[in-house]
Amino acid sequence: MTTRLLVCAAAICLASPPLAAEQWSWDPVKDVENVLPAGVPNEGKIIQGRQQVREMSQDALSSLYEIAPGAHRAIERSAGYAVFSTFGIKLFFAGGTTGKGMVVNQMTGRQTFMQMAQVQGGLGFGVNKNRLIFVFASEQALRNFIDQGWDFGGQASFAAMDRGQGSMFAGAASVAPGVYLYQLTESGLSATLTVSGTKFFKDPDLN
Repeated sequence: MTTRLLVCAAAICLASPPLAAEQWSWDPVKDVENVLPAGVPNEGKIIQGRQQVREMSQDALSSLYEIAPGAHRAIERSAGYAVFSTFGIKLFFAGGTTGKGMVVNQMTGRQTFMQMAQVQGGLGFGVNKNRLIFVFASEQALRNFIDQGWDFGGQASFAAMDRGQGSMFAGAASVAPGVYLYQLTESGLSATLTVSGTKFFKDPDLN
C-alpha cells in the first residue's frame, strides 16, 4: 500500500506547483500524507484504526467474562464472534457510522472489520455507549453475517435469557438460529436488548 501511496503522491506533485522546501519532512510516508487530498485513507491510519478496534474488542470481552463467566465457554466453543462499540474508537474516515467492530473466525483466526450504522431514527445505544457481542454457533451463521451483513428493523427488541450466572449464554438474547447477542452497558448486562434501526456491514476502509 505504501508503494501505491508514493506513486499517487508523485503524480499529484507533478501536476501541482512545487512545494517550498520546508513543507517536506524527508519522510516519504509522512510526505505522502501531506500531499494526498483530505479524507484519503493511508496505511498509518488504517493500522491504527485496526489496532483500536482490536483493543476495544479485548476490553469488551474481558468485561463480559467478568460479568457472565459462562460467556467465555460459549465463545470458546463457537464458530466465531463479533464485538462492536459506539464509543472509545476514534473514527478516522468520513461517513455516517455510529460504531465500529470486528468479527473473528475461531477456526481460521481471520479478522474482518465491520461498521455499525444507524438506518432509522430513535437509535438509543449510540448515546448510551453500549457494546454488542455476537456469538455464532454455526459456521454458516458466521459467514452470513460477514458476507451479507445484518439489518435489525425498527422494532428489534429482545429479552436476554436468564439461566444462572455460570451457564452458557446467560444474559444473552437469541436473535436468530445459532446467533446470540450480549449487550453491555455502563451498568452491566442489559436484560432487554434494543437494537432497532441498526445495520452491520464490512468496513471498506479497514479491511
